[in-house]
Amino acid sequence: MEEEGRGAVATVKSILVYPIKSCRGISLSEAPISSTGFRWDRQWLVVNPKGRAYTQRVEPKLALVQVELPNEAFSVDWQPNKHSYLGSKAYQLKKWRASQCGNGLDLRWMKELPPHTNYLGKHSRLVRFNDASEVRSVDPNYVRGYKVMFSDGYPFLLLSQVPTINQETAVGGSEPTETLMSFRSDRVLRSAKKNPQGKVYFGQNMVCNDSLIIGGNEKSIKVGDPVFVLKMVSSAADAAA
Repeated sequence: MEEEGRGAVATVKSILVYPIKSCRGISLSEAPISSTGFRWDRQWLVVNPKGRAYTQRVEPKLALVQVELPNEAFSVDWQPNKHSYLGSKAYQLKKWRASQCGNGLDLRWMKELPPHTNYLGKHSRLVRFNDASEVRSVDPNYVRGYKVMFSDGYPFLLLSQVPTINQETAVGGSEPTETLMSFRSDRVLRSAKKNPQGKVYFGQNMVCNDSLIIGGNEKSIKVGDPVFVLKMVSSAADAAA
């Protein structure tokens, strides 16, 4: 049985934008929404010499890389210019360098900086998604017309925390995933499903309907905004896969 039009059930407590995928996020009180998610979110990616991505799954030290953008970069309608920059530094280490965020799609990272060449212990490059020629569409089996840059699959992710890697120390652990497995895995919530894989449900992928409105005013999400439940189902079995 579905319930419609319920009132606010929660509020937005924090907003994190990750300009460089898997590096430390930038905490904001307000974030503009673009057609691919929050503005600047996961536009850059650290890759190896073969162009394969480094993420915290294989390089947890990326959690200690702090990313910097000009404060005004998150203002509604702001556009970069030749003086705009993307800065990065390792936690408690010296700043590497500022790279223009308005120009260039392939930015060298670490190679030309001898003091920090071995941060990951291997040659790395910072690349930017080329949205002028490339398109990554969201799975059309769920929604159509939406796209992302370097996000895993959807423009937005609603959750409580990054689950296994301590973002202050870059040390991984089994919790809270191990505990969540006992009551939030597909083996528990979707026990009738054929061949459950033991995946843990700890967040919710989302899209923003308003991001597809052509010519509409740019919108943003603020800390403190109310969260509304528009539809509920009676059991996990009735929810979308």
